[in-house]
Amino acid sequence: MKIPFPLELSQNEPLFDWVAGKVALCRPQSVHWVSGSDDEYREIAAQLVENGTLLPLNPEKRPNSFLARSDPRDVARVEDRTFICSKRRVDAGPTNNWRDPKATKREMLALFEGCMEGRTMYVIPFCLGPLDSRIARIGVEITDSPYVALSMRLTTRCGDSVLRPLGERDDFVRCVHSVGMPLRDGISDVPWPCDPDNRWIVHFPESKQIWSYGSGYGGNALLGKKCFALRVASVMARDEGWMAEHMLILGITNPQGVKKYFAAAFPSACGKTNLAMMTPSLPGWKIECVGDDIAWLRVKADGRLYAINPEWGFFGVAPGTSYETNPNAMDTLRENVLFTNVALTHDGDVWWEGMTPEKPAHLTDWQGQNWTPDSKTKAAHPNARFTAKALQCPAIDPAFDDPRGVPISAILFGGRRASTVPLVYQARDWNHGTFIGATIASETTAAASGEVGKVRRDPMAMLPFCGYHMGDYLAHWLDIPSKTTPARLPKIFAVNWFRKDQNGEFLWPGFGENIRVLEWIFNRTENSASAVETPIGFVPESLDLDGLEISPEAMREILDVNRENWRAEADSIESHFQTFGEHLPDELQGELEKLRVNLG
Repeated sequence: MKIPFPLELSQNEPLFDWVAGKVALCRPQSVHWVSGSDDEYREIAAQLVENGTLLPLNPEKRPNSFLARSDPRDVARVEDRTFICSKRRVDAGPTNNWRDPKATKREMLALFEGCMEGRTMYVIPFCLGPLDSRIARIGVEITDSPYVALSMRLTTRCGDSVLRPLGERDDFVRCVHSVGMPLRDGISDVPWPCDPDNRWIVHFPESKQIWSYGSGYGGNALLGKKCFALRVASVMARDEGWMAEHMLILGITNPQGVKKYFAAAFPSACGKTNLAMMTPSLPGWKIECVGDDIAWLRVKADGRLYAINPEWGFFGVAPGTSYETNPNAMDTLRENVLFTNVALTHDGDVWWEGMTPEKPAHLTDWQGQNWTPDSKTKAAHPNARFTAKALQCPAIDPAFDDPRGVPISAILFGGRRASTVPLVYQARDWNHGTFIGATIASETTAAASGEVGKVRRDPMAMLPFCGYHMGDYLAHWLDIPSKTTPARLPKIFAVNWFRKDQNGEFLWPGFGENIRVLEWIFNRTENSASAVETPIGFVPESLDLDGLEISPEAMREILDVNRENWRAEADSIESHFQTFGEHLPDELQGELEKLRVNLG
């Protein structure tokens, strides 16, 4: 096959040799180099409509928007089939699945042999971060999924524009993906091709390669997202002295016009996207979104920590998103959106659980079946997604695409705790803040399998996404102050919107009212808000509660630090730390001992 190399745009021989090798291996019917143009997007979308993969939505209600329904067996990330294939098992650590890289390559090369027969191979050069940013990095994804090609256009800076900054360099991250369904031996195509019984999402951190086979779902197939931007990037960040984090980035401006930037790490179901796009309840305050999911941070010459959002778009969970919870997200989704596994209304619009106070009388559910409020199944899959460009968000920050990044004044860690953890508290210093991040946790609910109320710890919300030993990752955090004057680093806080009373009711209203907590944090970064020292850190002496109906008793409860509860918490942390064995940094064990001493 004659491969249509974009010679007028690039002379990158390592790239061309790599693509030629994958063409010979996968044997596609044709090769398409993704340009990233609007015309190309429309052509791929039209092809997917013809194939039955996409359903066009009502152009009056959702202009230029589509609905995809996946195979019911391919609806989410497959953590048990996600591997870190470092050369040494110990480097993957106890919280990752490890496989021998040589054996894994042999098995996967056999799968990739002829896997794209009858299909088009899409070659997608993409940049994570602003094109001219020193923090940004480049990857190239090869895929036989036009759905992936379309989605990468929404979530990354991709196409011809990336070939210029890549130049003739060989340091791009090599990503290979196939749905694992070659069209050979008379096999007919299906709307959502995949091989659910043979899925692999494999990372080779030393050689900066990502191989994915058998799944078409975003988290397994959009290799620029968690796979590159966190798992592989975290290894790159460790080696190069920066940070790749599962964090939102927001800009916050006070009524006097002073603006600061915060980064925040929350495990799933803890209000991350809602915080990134918050509509503040306090007059005069403004929140703007730089990113809702991933942040890359680097100490710059002035000694401050700067962050970029490596992504170009949002790949968010639809259920629970509404004008009540996140009006900015809803306005982002008015047009040019790719929806996956949501329900369809009778007039060609979308719906999901939590979108409106009342359920529609009739829908077509995410599997294409008739649905009514009496149905025993959900109309939208709980992991139904929307994919949209970030620039469509009405609250997008003006510095979203600034190659310099934005200076971070505060880092927030959040979990979902019904008791013990107060609404907000501040770390004493960077090491104490790292300890807080290393121990954040959420409690399981009735909606999750397993024991209700069980505490699950997720250090920095990175447990599923760190590409190396989590103990070494925490050590990397502790090394950051050596790169600057510690006083120039962001101050670190913990938040917990989910504290409950004895009746199981939430004590704090959350959503836009969270600005009252952010106001205190904002002022603490300037040492202009009062705080009370407790055994766990500094809690507010008071918050601005003007116009908020909450009793003094409730506020005392929500900020309470119960010593007995925290002694039990210290024991739980001790067990958690044992996971990391001798890789646990001594500084964190020291912070745990300080906590025990403070508790008495």
